[in-house]
Amino acid sequence: MTVLYILIALLMFGLLIFIHEGGHFLAARLFRVTVNEFSIGMGPELWHRTSKKSQTKYALRALPIGGYVSMAGEDEDSDDPNAFCHKSIPKRMGIVVAGALMNLILGFLLMAILVFSGKTLVSTQIGEFTENSVSSQVLCVDDTVTKVGRVRVHTGNELVYEIMNQGDKPVDVTVIRDGETVVVEDVVFGNFEESGVVFGEMDFRLYRAPETFGNYIKHSFWRSLSTVKMVYDSVFNLLTGKYGMQAVSGPVGVTSVVGDAAKQGIETLAYVVCVISINLGVFNLLPFPALDGGRFALLILEGIRHKPLPRKVETYINVAGLLILLAFMAIISVKDIIQLIVK
Repeated sequence: MTVLYILIALLMFGLLIFIHEGGHFLAARLFRVTVNEFSIGMGPELWHRTSKKSQTKYALRALPIGGYVSMAGEDEDSDDPNAFCHKSIPKRMGIVVAGALMNLILGFLLMAILVFSGKTLVSTQIGEFTENSVSSQVLCVDDTVTKVGRVRVHTGNELVYEIMNQGDKPVDVTVIRDGETVVVEDVVFGNFEESGVVFGEMDFRLYRAPETFGNYIKHSFWRSLSTVKMVYDSVFNLLTGKYGMQAVSGPVGVTSVVGDAAKQGIETLAYVVCVISINLGVFNLLPFPALDGGRFALLILEGIRHKPLPRKVETYINVAGLLILLAFMAIISVKDIIQLIVK
């Protein structure tokens, strides 16, 4: 069964890579850019087919850790009138971000399916406090929480996450109480530790929200945006030192998580795929060299300068970024393997 779960994880990775690279490919086709190769995977080639009409090579490679769409004039000068480098900046921007946007769209659609197929919607109104609750000293039953710190919450899922993210220390909580907005200062929650990180723990239960079509749409939208925020929070907390390397997972760790999710059922697996897809989309939009966001930033710079950076300079920037990312991935993968062996 372990082999089956590994295969499920590999298929999931393949799907997310296909969606991402498919976004780049479709955008390139839309803007009439010559595509030399559309590859899923990296490393040795397992299979390929070349289109007689477009001369595009479609390939499947051995290592399921990425993929690429190779376009004429993407990383070199080209005489092809349909080369990437000859297209306008807005068109090139559209091609660059299309992969990440496809991952975000997939994540949002999966989230909507999960919300609509779920049994309950959870509001932000406090129904009852748990035994030994700490926050009950200042919060009240029937309080409707609208903000944790400076972050507005719209659903119970957002509220749980924001308390986890900010509740490791006293935090202001804004509530609606008896029709009035009240800011309750320095609310203390319980804590728990996981992977060396301390999180806040919500110590009350929430009322169910009315199961109307409008509420399903609302929860789908805000839960998706909350997942996007969760990814940015994770990057910020990693850079500021709140999260250590122990809390970061690479391909090996993610494969393990997907395998565990598959054991728990299709709904849990779908949620994990949803989060990973949104994670992939958001991460790729970060303005770091070699990522789609880094290429987008260089296009913004080109627009400001009214001319592109010298080709060699752009190549050096992207190669340096790629080497840093590969080194980081290698370190995290070694850490994940050691954790699996110890476990």
